[in-house]
Amino acid sequence: MEKLSRSQIYLEYEQAFSQSTGLPLTLRPVEVWRMAHQGNKHQSPFCALMAQGSRSCAACLEVQRRISDQGAHDPQKVVCFAGLCDATVPLRIGHELVGFLQTGQVMLRRPTNADFGRTSKLLIQWGLKVNLNRLEEAFFQTRVLAPAQFESMIRLLAIFAQHLSIVSNQILVQQEHAEPLTIVRAKQFIHEHQANDLSLGEVARAVNTSTFYFCKMFKRATGLNFTDYLSRVRIEKAKNLLINPNLRVSEIAYEVGFQSLTHFNRVFRKLVGQSPTEYRQHLPTV
Repeated sequence: MEKLSRSQIYLEYEQAFSQSTGLPLTLRPVEVWRMAHQGNKHQSPFCALMAQGSRSCAACLEVQRRISDQGAHDPQKVVCFAGLCDATVPLRIGHELVGFLQTGQVMLRRPTNADFGRTSKLLIQWGLKVNLNRLEEAFFQTRVLAPAQFESMIRLLAIFAQHLSIVSNQILVQQEHAEPLTIVRAKQFIHEHQANDLSLGEVARAVNTSTFYFCKMFKRATGLNFTDYLSRVRIEKAKNLLINPNLRVSEIAYEVGFQSLTHFNRVFRKLVGQSPTEYRQHLPTV
């Protein structure tokens, strides 16, 4: 998730989405440990004030937990105690749920004085220490969207989530300039020898490190262990070969380095979300 959130495609989409909608966008992992939009320059001023209190923070985290539990398969919306709405779109790599695209902190109807009265009373009971005039001003500055408009934004996020899922494997195996030279050389060696029966020890020797040290350094630099990284490199090569209709799936499996067609099919489905045959059937025809 950290590597995806630093990727060029995500950063460009986040900027375009926030500039066009005025809403925060966060790519976050499944685990709930902090408020989704905290520190985001498009964060709601009202939500930023509420974050100063432990009880209001707990209420926000509870909303995030609910929306995560409900949104494992489809986009979901949840309205918090203050009347603000957040939405999440699940992000999957293959069949695995890895995180959510989350936006919101909006109201779907114009707030009233009665709404602020109920909310401020509750926050005072929770012990929030904040200037009420400032809180009221921030409350009524909250972005108000028509429900249909907000739904359209969620559909945009769903489309982007599908695209991000498709390119995620490429992002995870690409080289980064900030990586240590040893890791860059190791990745190059893996790409050049991915069709062989490659072992961790062989790669470690190729870059003049011990197996134990290389294993720790590779995981720290890439976020993946050696086996997972090698599988992703091989699957990415297989996706390119599947474009050729004259190559059988079994030929491709052995060409990219898998010793078993069954193992190839299982890894391909795990990372891509469909079998090699299904993937080939959905490729655009020339």
